[in-house]
Amino acid sequence: MTHRPRKRFGQNFLHDPTVIERMLTAIAPARGEDFVEIGPGRGALTTPLAEAVGRLTVIELDRDLAGALAGDARLRVIQADALSVALDELRAGEPPLRVVGNLPYNISTPLLFHVSAFPDAVGDMHFLLQKEVVERMAAGPGSHAYGRLSVMIQLRCAVEALFDVPARAFHPAPKITSRFVRLVPHATPPVRVRDEHLFAMLVARAFSQRRKTLRNSLRGLLTAAEIEAAGVDPMQRPERLSLQEFADLAAHCPT
Repeated sequence: MTHRPRKRFGQNFLHDPTVIERMLTAIAPARGEDFVEIGPGRGALTTPLAEAVGRLTVIELDRDLAGALAGDARLRVIQADALSVALDELRAGEPPLRVVGNLPYNISTPLLFHVSAFPDAVGDMHFLLQKEVVERMAAGPGSHAYGRLSVMIQLRCAVEALFDVPARAFHPAPKITSRFVRLVPHATPPVRVRDEHLFAMLVARAFSQRRKTLRNSLRGLLTAAEIEAAGVDPMQRPERLSLQEFADLAAHCPT
């Protein structure tokens, strides 16, 4: 399939057969499994995946690419922004969905938040992402990479970085290195969160001013006394807090 990459869609098409084979080995698709691919592009991964599983759903924003893919009878093509698609509505039956994708760098973070919000419908996810994004997803407290993305993804999923993919594996070649990552939704959340919306709001507020202490960044949401009551030092900065400490803070927020 020939198609000129469109910068406004953040298109960098994977073309290296060695990388594609390595991705397929990591995904290990089986016949009849229920797959959804986000951003199939020219179909470099789509075609061998369809051969392995028989039929899959693809979500493609680019109308021209979606039209070209529609000619393959093995594909259910949804021409839409993946952020607008509820993954639980794509689930065909009892087995959970398996989600794959080469996510555009310019919207990778919102997409990660979106797709990880369907833990009951999704069995696992395999994504090609900017290496820096995967480092942030997997980072622990105290790391310079630890932030809102780390906390929210780790609340929902186990993160396993698999391997790096060089820029030359794409056309056009991006100016960064990519990393292939596996996300598996937790069967049981690692911490108990009473209200995930409130938890997410608190985490976003804390990291919006990450150089400030919690006493200052959470002002108006929690007092210093309430932060202390949660067992957290109000003079601490957010990048030092564990998932459990964020959950404890959220539990002390007025409802």
